[in-house]
Amino acid sequence: MKNLVVWAADVGSIQKRNFGWCRIPSHRNNQEGIEVSTGRDIGDFTTGVADDLSAGKTVALGFECPLFVPVTDDPLCLTSAREGEDNRAWSAGAGAGALVVGLTECVWILERIRRVARVRVVPTLDWEQCTSEKANLFLWEAFVTKTAKAASHLGDAEVAAKTFMANYPQIAEANAVKAENPFCLIGAALLRSGLAADLRLLFEQCVVIKA
Repeated sequence: MKNLVVWAADVGSIQKRNFGWCRIPSHRNNQEGIEVSTGRDIGDFTTGVADDLSAGKTVALGFECPLFVPVTDDPLCLTSAREGEDNRAWSAGAGAGALVVGLTECVWILERIRRVARVRVVPTLDWEQCTSEKANLFLWEAFVTKTAKAASHLGDAEVAAKTFMANYPQIAEANAVKAENPFCLIGAALLRSGLAADLRLLFEQCVVIKA
């Protein structure tokens, strides 16, 4: 997929400059010639994604926060870790904090992409929809583990984007996290933003790329 561009955001407080992003185009994916752009401005991030879409590119847009959670039959397990999270449950500590911040920032970003993009934006959580060119915006969750974390939010976003590229094009096979009966938060954000209208999105889970 020569026209793919990978964008990753490490969500965080805008006021405290704890938001970081990274952009990598797929046509230069060797470590020596890789084209990496980073920044802290959420507006620049959103405009950049919209501009790539408007230029006819397919965008893989990742957020470093939980994008779906389990709604298990057993109430004792409602806040348990998703399969693949190990000891970093989505509901504890940093995961819970990132989830809450991501609830607003993901919607803000998606709404503005819809407004700014000069083409019809077709989002999907299904990698095959992108490889078959049925969609131009692929949403994925970035999971940067403690051992892979960088020294800054910009660094974490870069780790996430480079990990996606390291697994490209076998993205579906690289999925590292699953959940029983998922409640899809990024699906809800797509519905709220006006980019999607299919309520089945609320029951899906996205690909999680784990670094």
